[in-house]
Amino acid sequence: MTMAAVIESQTARTRPRSGERRIVHLDILHDLGEAEPVWRSLEASHFSTPYQRFDFLSAWQRHVGTKSDLQPCIIVACDAERRPLLLLPLTAGAENGVRVARFMGGKHATFNMPLWQRDFAASATLAELDTLVRGIRELPAKIDVLAFTRQPRRWRDLQNPMALLPGQTSANGCPLMTIVPGAPPSEHISRSFRRRLKDKERKLQALPGFRYRVATTETEIKRMLDAFFTIKPLRMAAQKLPNVFASPGVEDFLRAACLTPLPDGGHAIEIHALECDTEVIAIFAGVADDHRFSMMFNTYTLSENARYSPGLILMRDIADHYAERGYTSLDLGIGSDDYKRLFCKGDEPIFDSYLPLTARGRMAAIGMSSMARAKRLVKQTPALKRMAQALRSALHR
Repeated sequence: MTMAAVIESQTARTRPRSGERRIVHLDILHDLGEAEPVWRSLEASHFSTPYQRFDFLSAWQRHVGTKSDLQPCIIVACDAERRPLLLLPLTAGAENGVRVARFMGGKHATFNMPLWQRDFAASATLAELDTLVRGIRELPAKIDVLAFTRQPRRWRDLQNPMALLPGQTSANGCPLMTIVPGAPPSEHISRSFRRRLKDKERKLQALPGFRYRVATTETEIKRMLDAFFTIKPLRMAAQKLPNVFASPGVEDFLRAACLTPLPDGGHAIEIHALECDTEVIAIFAGVADDHRFSMMFNTYTLSENARYSPGLILMRDIADHYAERGYTSLDLGIGSDDYKRLFCKGDEPIFDSYLPLTARGRMAAIGMSSMARAKRLVKQTPALKRMAQALRSALHR
């Protein structure tokens, strides 16, 4: 059912000047089908990340969100003429006795942000964001805390207006490769590194049918996913890590998103692979638009072919693939693994906001913020990071 709330503030009561667009109404939708038309219309404004696509998040909610008792709370902010200005794709659920709203997609979305009407995003002010937060407080969803994590400070050529709200640097960074359109390949991956990879690749090129491939057909996608879900649990067990892909609904979500076609001919999740006639050697999968490729998950063979660094070779091929198509950046997901720094020399600035809406939510927001700051301290302090890794390893023996 659609709920509408007229924003009770001076901003809402004052008649807008000619041509001015301000938040006056909020609607909250609990049904993705009902939200789909306005969601797709805002996708066309091209001021959201590929993680906010309807096809990606509807698959996540269907397979993961529902199994975690998370209720869709999709908030649409409109102007006085009921034209959509932004859409917040949220879910709400109980956490330690408080009702928390987070961006849909959970840990599977590297970046979170609303879907914005681009012109509105370019001119939005802190007063508009305050109006949005006050309006959410008055909605019947009874949310205590807005926990908005992993938000990019900028996207494409605009500041993310959510950065105007109180926030803090996220606990984990996101390594980023910047690509200059039209520049030679050595600009994003050095000649010396390419030579080292080429030497390793010669060993793999001797394999029958060795090739780099972007999966396009249902048969290719299923074959590569079957390989991934066979290899990855074994690799995680060897590292004494929990198999996060065994969580309820996760495999079904990834399979559904990888098979969901997009109008441009791609898929909601794109799969890149090195393979030969006898095995899939390495897999990297992520989301892409015409601006950024963002990696989500990867693995590589358990066979002797692993000794030739197939993951690094595949990452080079992916970078070249998107550079040839005019992309301007590539990221390798949250975390500072050593292999990421071989390719990514910078970081995508990301931030978190914990916004209390009720008295009960105020203490919860303070706790969430403090916990995130502590995690960041551990990540930034080598001795503490080593201790945390040793403890995690001991817990999963």
